[in-house]
Amino acid sequence: MKQGSLPHTLRPGHKRIEREQRTVQVMISMYCEGHHPRPAAETAAATAEPRLCPDCVALLRYAQQRVERCPFGQDKPTCARCRVHCYRPDMREKVRAVMRYSGPRMTFRHPYLALQHVLDARRDSKHRSAQ
Repeated sequence: MKQGSLPHTLRPGHKRIEREQRTVQVMISMYCEGHHPRPAAETAAATAEPRLCPDCVALLRYAQQRVERCPFGQDKPTCARCRVHCYRPDMREKVRAVMRYSGPRMTFRHPYLALQHVLDARRDSKHRSAQ
């Protein structure tokens, strides 16, 4: 993997997990692009693959690892509605900042992922009320 490139650690066959990881990947990429601009020379030489700063690469790896290791597996709720907080407090604050920035922008830049996230959250609340 290239330094600063996005890792692809998706587990095949787990659509919900894959989609959640892809959503986190896109949101962190958007945040990094908006908050950690790259030098003009690097931007001109950029490929189609988004590149992240080292801090955002670390956050992405951590977030994807948390999703992969979620004790709820395919039935995992969205992290905001989860009763188990598996993120360290410092990483949780970083992810919150990413979501506050990227969330509203997702609707326009990645409408499918945004819609799926909303539907997942609604399914979580319906599943909870049925228990």
